[in-house]
Amino acid sequence: MKKIVIATLVIGAIAAFFSLDGARLLSPELYRQWMTESPVLVAVLFGLVYVLATALSLPGAALLTLIAGGLFGLGWGLLIVSFASTIGASLAFLVSRSLLRDWVQSKFTKQLEKINAGVEKDGAFYLFTLRLIPLVPFFVINLVFGLTKVRLWTFYWVSQVGMLAGTAVYVNAGAELGALEELSLKGIMTPTILFAFILLAIFPWLARKILQPLVQALKNNRLYKPFNKPKKFDTNVLVIGAGSAGLVSAYIAAAVKAKVTLIEKHKMGGDCLNTGCVPSKALIKSAAVAKTLQDAEKFGLAPVAAKVDFAAVMMRIQKVIAEVEPHDSIERYTGLGVDCVTGAATIVSPWEVEVAGKRISARSLIIATGARPAIPDIKGLQNIAYYTSDSIWNLRENPGRLAIIGSGPIGCELAQAFARLGAQVTLIGRAPRIMPREDEDVSAFIEAVFQAEKIRVINAAQVQEVIDVQDTLEAKGEKTLRYTQAGQVRELGFDTLLICVGRQANVTGFGASTLGLELTDKGTLAVDEKMRTRFPNVYACGDVAGPYQFTHMAAHQAWYAAVNALFSPFKSFNVDYRIVPWATFTAPEVARVGLSEQEAAAQGIDVELTRYGIDDLDRAIADGEAQGFVKVLTKKGSDKILGAVIVGYHASDLITEFVSAMKHKTGLNDLLSTIHIYPTVSEANKYAAGNWKRAHAPERVLAWVERFHLWRR
Repeated sequence: MKKIVIATLVIGAIAAFFSLDGARLLSPELYRQWMTESPVLVAVLFGLVYVLATALSLPGAALLTLIAGGLFGLGWGLLIVSFASTIGASLAFLVSRSLLRDWVQSKFTKQLEKINAGVEKDGAFYLFTLRLIPLVPFFVINLVFGLTKVRLWTFYWVSQVGMLAGTAVYVNAGAELGALEELSLKGIMTPTILFAFILLAIFPWLARKILQPLVQALKNNRLYKPFNKPKKFDTNVLVIGAGSAGLVSAYIAAAVKAKVTLIEKHKMGGDCLNTGCVPSKALIKSAAVAKTLQDAEKFGLAPVAAKVDFAAVMMRIQKVIAEVEPHDSIERYTGLGVDCVTGAATIVSPWEVEVAGKRISARSLIIATGARPAIPDIKGLQNIAYYTSDSIWNLRENPGRLAIIGSGPIGCELAQAFARLGAQVTLIGRAPRIMPREDEDVSAFIEAVFQAEKIRVINAAQVQEVIDVQDTLEAKGEKTLRYTQAGQVRELGFDTLLICVGRQANVTGFGASTLGLELTDKGTLAVDEKMRTRFPNVYACGDVAGPYQFTHMAAHQAWYAAVNALFSPFKSFNVDYRIVPWATFTAPEVARVGLSEQEAAAQGIDVELTRYGIDDLDRAIADGEAQGFVKVLTKKGSDKILGAVIVGYHASDLITEFVSAMKHKTGLNDLLSTIHIYPTVSEANKYAAGNWKRAHAPERVLAWVERFHLWRR
């Protein structure tokens, strides 16, 4: 009933305003008629009109502000408008809160969690910034903040203070116009009036360039108040973590002659060198060679009995790591000018880190602590020995019956590699299909390949328990994995268990809690578009920050973190996530950039799909790799590329052409007109563009061209 009454009053007031020609209240002549007789009454009446217009979110508030200056002058006009606008805004705030807040908060509870948390913590600063710097209309701010949990008193006083500068500029302009004896070009072309109009025009720019830094300074003062800032710093930037993100950050800082300190508690190179990209690709190569030998007859060679020396394969991986290691070594980075420190870092303030009993100060910190394998909550898991993508490299014997939990990219890569090296692999995942982030046709294609290679795939399964039963009669243990699928409980015997359910950001163990650094809903450190945490001089990049846990994206983010850390506030850049490619190194490989088909459908984007089957490609046929496809998504009726997916031989290399095309905004017509060497697998991209062109052939024009050729014959 309360809401009905309020809604009725608001609608009735708005209807009355327009039906009774309320626009007359925006005319200065109406008020001038009464000014000489009763100026106080006019001031009160004008204030009430202003309150009503603002409370009902009616158009004309800016005009009323100018009128106030003309009628009452700068001093009284500012006083009247300042209070009237704030009271009216607060009433609009209350109307929005009374009518809509409960419904909005209950309807969008999950979506508003982060907004509510931010408003609860820094709502006053958000509101003050919006009031001071008019990025959005004030009436929108009134209504939107009414939907949040900001207190009325906070909304009132912040609005009163925040709108004061803008109100003064408008009232001043009105006062100058009101002082004119006659409205003519000569009267307007006076220094004071011109200055008032110039100030009115450039106020948004002034607010953003001058007042916004003051607001940020006030916020920073509160943020940094609990800490003592050193009078001088030992180094320009201090980087925690020497993985891909940390190494690139340190490299860039040293390249621009800054003093940089790099701290690593374990091994230089991080996951990518020691447990990720390098060892996995070395394993995949050995597996590919084993597969080629097994298929020798397909290439016209005598059958080869490829005997896998599993220990030798795993030792080769260590040799590959050792060969790459100098690229990421302390010696190399020391030579580049980086001060490398070994030890566990602990942040003690936004400018200071302790390591090995020594305190190091820096103007900026960059957190690049990476991620680690996530461990699912499975009953009995703690009672058995299992491997992760970090520890599997310690294996020296054939894993036998290998059960892999997790059917994402890492699980799929390792499943195929170990199967080709002689293991009996079962891949089990919660998703309805393997590689669920890819399109269904991609998942189906790779799953068919797995089945052909005798890899067992169990989809839509929830692992419940791991059991290690000791058979005392035979002195042999039988390990069993119990899972549910389609409502039924099933069991799977295994010898070796590998967990590949994703990676968890390393956000603890280095003092992040000292600074109260915020986390995202995915458990990564929350950063803004400049890679800053809640402290403007503390940055984070790579897997610890997300949202992409790829080595190449860690390096990409590191550039922004390093440059912004060194040159802000004089110059800074927003990280660019517009075109992000990635690949899964199965055989065939899967590579993607931009939108996938399922993402386009989810976002309601109307796209055209163009496919080319790599089984028709000359070089792929010659190499015995005639499988897979190229799929390109383009804007409807255009050759503009919105995304591309390649499943096939060297897909991770082929995708680069589409990445470049999207980066430089060239379309399929340009790709088609580019010369590709024959015979190469890169021709697949050109043929895909050719298929698009044929689908868009101008049939009517071609019909006339056919007649032309007939006439010439």
